[in-house]
Amino acid sequence: MAAANMMLVCLVAFVVVFTVLAVLAAVMRAITAVFPVRSDGVDGAVLAAIASSVATLAPGARVTHIEEES
Repeated sequence: MAAANMMLVCLVAFVVVFTVLAVLAAVMRAITAVFPVRSDGVDGAVLAAIASSVATLAPGARVTHIEEES
C-alpha cells in the first residue's frame, strides 16, 4: 500500500513540475514577444573584447574599423 502511495506522490510531483515549467515557458515567450531584443549595433563590451584579443595576438596593432556581418 505504501509503495502505491509513493508512486502516486512521484507522479503528481512530476506533473506539477512539468506544468510549472510549461507555464514559465509560456510567460517567457510572452515577455519576449512584448519586449523584443533591439540590436543597435556592436556592444561596448564586444569592442573591448575584440581590441583586447587583437592586442594579445598582435602587440602594437590597433583596431580601426569593426563591421558586423549578417
